[in-house]
Amino acid sequence: MRRSVKLAAVVLSGSLGIASLAACGAKSNSTTTASSGGSGLKVGMAYDVGGRGDQGFNDLAAAGLDKSKAEFGLTTNEAEAKPGEADSDKQTRLETLVNNGYNPIIAVGFVYQATVEKVAKEHPNVKFAIIDSDSSTQPSNVTSLEFTEQQSSYLAGIAAASKTKNKQVGFIGGVQSELIKKFEAGYRAGVASVDSSIKVDVSYLTTPPDFTGFTDPAKGKSAAQGQIDQGADVIYAAAGGSGTGAIQAVAAANKPGKPVWSIGVDTDQAKQTALAPYKDTILTSALKNVDTAVYNYIKSVKDGAPLTGVQRFDLKSGGVGLATTGGHIDDLKAKLDQATQQITSGAITVPTAPSGN
Repeated sequence: MRRSVKLAAVVLSGSLGIASLAACGAKSNSTTTASSGGSGLKVGMAYDVGGRGDQGFNDLAAAGLDKSKAEFGLTTNEAEAKPGEADSDKQTRLETLVNNGYNPIIAVGFVYQATVEKVAKEHPNVKFAIIDSDSSTQPSNVTSLEFTEQQSSYLAGIAAASKTKNKQVGFIGGVQSELIKKFEAGYRAGVASVDSSIKVDVSYLTTPPDFTGFTDPAKGKSAAQGQIDQGADVIYAAAGGSGTGAIQAVAAANKPGKPVWSIGVDTDQAKQTALAPYKDTILTSALKNVDTAVYNYIKSVKDGAPLTGVQRFDLKSGGVGLATTGGHIDDLKAKLDQATQQITSGAITVPTAPSGN
């Protein structure tokens, strides 16, 4: 389903509900007027393809924005990328937010890196944040919000290696990029830490500049089915919206006495309403708390002490982690706790680039 226009977003009070699965993305805007006695802060949010309602990465950013809105009385404007759009479209989106007085502006995803740098240089008095990207040429008014995805993926690898019956597991990456390779690297290392003889099948759905690998559940389903047919019985998909297709394929393949498991990503996917029919075969999810990073950044600006440079959210700070919903990995608690302690203490350094097969 594609959502082409979104109008006035509702100010949330209390819980931060996540929207139902939506679409892959035409540009859209939503604004909310600050409540009486609010901070007066105007925050712009530029989503990647999928936008609010993707039940993953973008939704986490939206949740952080919603929490800030509820607590601080912000005025907000949200805009969403289109599949296959040019950098000029991203530039227009950011410049529109700037020209309408939004400051700070948060860009969701590494695809905005070049555009954020360009627009930030042209508007040095506007604060920008970008999620999942940084560069040596980044101007001082840009803050990078990054995560140690390899660490949560390492824990996911331990879970996968501990549950496989076939000594064969799978990894599906949405787009073959340096970011997603961090997920693969951590997962491989976690699997190998349990049993180096376990085979890890790897599939990427697309390569840049084609980013549809994050928004095509049919591709995710096909890739997962291919790995299942080859013998993989635990599949970790770091593929955005495409991962829902992998979760569906795993659930369909599950049989009594021959379990097949999926591992979710970013959010606790076993808790998502749209994925409720498949929750019993979601082993765990590698969590990436984008909502916390967005909230912390907005709060820092509101408090007059904005976070700057590269802000990295890791396992030690609670920026990443592993979900326990469903109790499927309760028997692995001691093993996972030990690995967590070793990572946070520095005894284990998880690789960020994959090696081996």
